[in-house]
Amino acid sequence: MKRAELILLGITAIWGFTFPAMKVSLGYMPPILFLAYRFGVASLLMLLIFRKRILKRETLFEGLILGLTLVFGHGFQIVGLKYTSASNSAFITSLYVVFTPFIAYFLLGDKLKARDFLSLIVAIIGLYLISGASLKFNYGDLLTIFCAISFAFQIVLIQKFGEKDYLSLAFWQIFWNFVFSTIYALVFEGFVVPVKMTPWLGILYTGIFATVIAFTLQVKYQKETKAHKAALIYSAEPIFGHISAFLTIGEVLSLKGYIGALLILTAIWNEIRNENS
Repeated sequence: MKRAELILLGITAIWGFTFPAMKVSLGYMPPILFLAYRFGVASLLMLLIFRKRILKRETLFEGLILGLTLVFGHGFQIVGLKYTSASNSAFITSLYVVFTPFIAYFLLGDKLKARDFLSLIVAIIGLYLISGASLKFNYGDLLTIFCAISFAFQIVLIQKFGEKDYLSLAFWQIFWNFVFSTIYALVFEGFVVPVKMTPWLGILYTGIFATVIAFTLQVKYQKETKAHKAALIYSAEPIFGHISAFLTIGEVLSLKGYIGALLILTAIWNEIRNENS
């Protein structure tokens, strides 16, 4: 396994552990406002740490494009959760594993091998089993499909913009996400300042670890692998989500869930093992 791919797997673990933090925090504030706080804290922290180094104009437009994919992805996901089950949301969101290689084919010219299609099929089956999703689609499911497409575009576009300064690119995508989330929240949800510590803990964890650290490392290291391989590595997020749920609220998987987790890990290994093996 390449060092870069191991780092991407670590990022996936960080994202997986956001589920309990977000679930608890959303009991205290509207969903898009939570995103505004999350990305606002992340933007401020990056400015305090890196200062002028990240304020480069040459990455402003690319950061705007990435920011749009993120705000649509997170927005469709959270709003969709109002109308569908959490298991359906988890499965449908992870369909970016399916969308990414095809978007990469058209935008990047990445070629697909038989092994890639096999890994995709195994990952899809695994994601379905681990989520316990049904095949009944509703309005929330449709919104979550758009979420998956948005995240797939973000993964591919990071690959496309890989030669840009990674720190500046990471900052601008976070900053624009903050701007768009804030505008939406102020217009449609209203402004609320959390008075309890619980939601602030969720904001700080997701803002610092799942945003500043994770997105910066993603922009830096994802360019060292293929977009569809990165998507398959990210498909391990539901596994880490279940681990965090077990550690925090005692949730366990069904037998099908554990089989699904094993299939996902198998698909990931099939993709990231050495090409000559």
